[in-house]
Amino acid sequence: MPINITMPALSPTMEEGNLAKWLVKEGDKVGPGDIIAEIETDKATMEVEAVDEGTVAKIVVPGGTEGVKVNALIAILAEEGESVEDAAKGGGDAAPAAAEAPKTEEAPKQDAEKPAASDPAASLDKPIRDQNPGAPSPAPTTPSGERVFSSPLARRIARDAGIDVAQISGSGPHGRVVKKDVEAAIASGTGKAAAAEAPQATASAAPAAAPKGMSDDAVLKNFAEGSYELVKHDGMRKTIARRLQESKQTIPHFYVTVDCELDALLALRSELNKSAPVKDDRPAYKLSVNDMVIKALALALRDVPDANVSWTDENMVVHKHSDVGVAVSIPGGLITPIVRQAELKTLSAISGEMKDLGKRAKERKLKPEEYQGGTTSVSNMGMMGVKDFAAVINPPHATILAVGAGEQRPVVKDGALAVATVMSVTLSTDHRCVDGALGAELLAAFKGYIENPMGMLV
Repeated sequence: MPINITMPALSPTMEEGNLAKWLVKEGDKVGPGDIIAEIETDKATMEVEAVDEGTVAKIVVPGGTEGVKVNALIAILAEEGESVEDAAKGGGDAAPAAAEAPKTEEAPKQDAEKPAASDPAASLDKPIRDQNPGAPSPAPTTPSGERVFSSPLARRIARDAGIDVAQISGSGPHGRVVKKDVEAAIASGTGKAAAAEAPQATASAAPAAAPKGMSDDAVLKNFAEGSYELVKHDGMRKTIARRLQESKQTIPHFYVTVDCELDALLALRSELNKSAPVKDDRPAYKLSVNDMVIKALALALRDVPDANVSWTDENMVVHKHSDVGVAVSIPGGLITPIVRQAELKTLSAISGEMKDLGKRAKERKLKPEEYQGGTTSVSNMGMMGVKDFAAVINPPHATILAVGAGEQRPVVKDGALAVATVMSVTLSTDHRCVDGALGAELLAAFKGYIENPMGMLV
C-alpha cells in the first residue's frame, strides 16, 4: 500500500513552509530516521526525517517550492515488495500543496493567510493520522497543552507500542524525546497511554483576523509612477508584522527606565577575559557586555519571581526558571534564540551558548525549541550607538529589556561632579501581570547586579 509523505508541522504555529530541497530522489530506498528533505519555515531551515521504510516512488512537490501547506502531500513511498509504478499511481488524496496564487495584484490576499486547518474540506472529526496514513503523528502535548518535543520516529514507535510520549523524559537537545528514550520506556513498561477515547474536536471561535493594513492602491497613489519598486513580503516579515501587531493591540505596555553605571562591570569583564584559559592558541571564552546583561536579568527574575510570569485569560503562568530570549538581527528580520535556565549558568557558558545560537540564527539553522517560548527577552541596540529606546513585548513574555549604549556622562558622586560610563535601559512590561511597582523592583534588582557585578559570580 502506498505511503504518503506529507508536509510536517515543524512548530505549533506553522501553517506553511518552503520545501527547500530534496536529499533523496525517486527510486532511492529510505528507512526510519533517514534525512530526506530540508524545509524552510519563516525563521529556520529544518531537516525532515523519514518515518516509514520504503522506496521513493514519486516526488509530488519539487524542491524549491514555496508556500507548501502543512499536511499537503509532498511525496509517495512504495512499501517493500510493492511496485514503484503502482505506488506512484495509488498514492495521493492529501491537502493541496500550496495556496493558489492570486490572479492579479488586486485580488484578495486574505485566503493565503488562513491556516490550512480552516479548509472546510478538512475533517475535524479525525486526527490527521487517520485521514492520511502516511502522515507523521501530530506533536504530543501535556495535559496543560504544552508541546512535548519529540522526533517523528520516536512518535511513531511510541504510538505503535501504546506509549504516551508526554510521560517520557527526553534525552535529546532541550529534552527532546528520541528513539532510544521510547525504546527504554517500552523495555521498562512505563509511559503506557490511557485507554484511548474517541477524539473530539473542541468547538472554538475562529481567531479574529488581524486588521488589514493599507492596500497597495491606497499607498501607491501617493507616489509618482516609476519612483518605486515593489518587494513582496516573505514569511519572516509577515510573521514579525503579525506578532508585533498582536502585541501592541492586546498587551497594555508600561515602561520603566533606569541608568546603570558600567565601570565596575567593564573592569570585571576585562579581568575575566584576561584570565580565560587558552586552548588551541585561543581563549576559552570572551565575555561581552551582553552576556553579562543576560545573566543580570536572569538573576533579577530569580530574585523577583512575581515578575517572571506570563498572562492568560484564566491563569497567571509563574515560571520556575529564567529563560532569556535575545533578539538577533538576521537578513530580512530578527529572531530570538533562548538561553534556557540562564540564572543557573556561568557567564562563560552563556557566552559560548550565545555565540553558537547567534551563528546558527544567521544561518537559519535554529530548531523551533531554540527560539520558541522563553520567559523574557533582551534587545540590545547599544552596539549600534542607540542611547535608549523602548522595545515591543514578544508574546507570551510579560517583559522585554531594551539596552542602550554605554557612554561617558557627567554624574554627581558625594556632591562632586565626576565622569562615569552609563547605560540606559528600559523595561517594557505587560501591565496586566507586571504592575509599575513590580517592574521597578525588577529593574532595581537588575541595576544592582550591573553595578555590583561580583554578585553574578557567587
